[in-house]
Amino acid sequence: MAALQRELYGGGVGKEGRLAGDSEWDDVSPIVVVEPEKALAAITYTQDYAEAMSYLRAVMQAKEYSPRCLRLTEHIIGMNPAHYTVWLYRAANVFALKLPILDEMAWLNRIALGNLKNYQIWHHRHLLVENYFPSIASDPAAVSAFAASEREFLAKMLAEDTKNYHVWSYRSYLVGKLGLFSDPDELRAIDAMITEDVRNNSAWSHRFFLVFSDPSASTPGTPATAADPAVPEAVVDRELAYAREKIALAPQNQSGWNYLRGVLVKGGRKLASVEDFAAGFVTGLVEGAEDEDVRSTHALDLLAEIYAEKGDRGRADLSLRRLGQKWDRIRVGYWEWRRKCLEVGA
Repeated sequence: MAALQRELYGGGVGKEGRLAGDSEWDDVSPIVVVEPEKALAAITYTQDYAEAMSYLRAVMQAKEYSPRCLRLTEHIIGMNPAHYTVWLYRAANVFALKLPILDEMAWLNRIALGNLKNYQIWHHRHLLVENYFPSIASDPAAVSAFAASEREFLAKMLAEDTKNYHVWSYRSYLVGKLGLFSDPDELRAIDAMITEDVRNNSAWSHRFFLVFSDPSASTPGTPATAADPAVPEAVVDRELAYAREKIALAPQNQSGWNYLRGVLVKGGRKLASVEDFAAGFVTGLVEGAEDEDVRSTHALDLLAEIYAEKGDRGRADLSLRRLGQKWDRIRVGYWEWRRKCLEVGA
């Protein structure tokens, strides 16, 4: 197995990266593409890259799938990891040769850590998981082990960039594919990230997806912004308590407040059910007085909506005025628009 891995991964291509003159490639006639003379947008390639691409065109045209082709894709990816055609051809080689998927993923991990924002890498990973999952789907222990391995890798990626969209998108996909909605390890991992950085909106969003998209405790197809009677009351209570706990740590952090609102919507509960909690961050809000204390503009914003929901237009208007006049003046235009909306809804 070790010999096979050396042959397939990291074996290099030709002498010093060159294919011409390498006996392994003597039977291949490279297909060279020459840029048109005086082209308006001519692309300047390095000699090594142009040569490698000429051989790639030849083996792709011949529909060859072999260890040397796999090494050729690695060679080209090393020069241009964003070349999506090479990635697709590499996947075709992996599947045609029936290579161990976990070996390919181990190789991919090294490439991914050096190219944090490369979409093609994550598409390749999707293809590998789709191919690998059927072989472990009926074995809960194998699924759990694979999930743990992927979680460890994703932790390394997020340590480099906690808000990498590609990583979070893949993580959501993985949760659905492996059925990790009810996995306590996944929930604990996300809780740890929020605890470490309560302002990590990506982690908050993933928690919402994890909790409220669970097929066993939600209605399939229900929009994220719609109430869902299938969500257990105990889950709603738990998540409201969680949001309140984290908001108390950083009252001016919008992530926790957005989560709180989302949970209320999912549970079909009125905003007024958290009025006392929100009011705890705002004191002395009285018409004519200017000595109020606002520890969270998000709390005051929520209170404005709560007052409007209860039909107390005066207090709602006062809250919005104070936001525009004092507490969030940079968005005064927005708060004035909200005040006009109160008039329309009156």
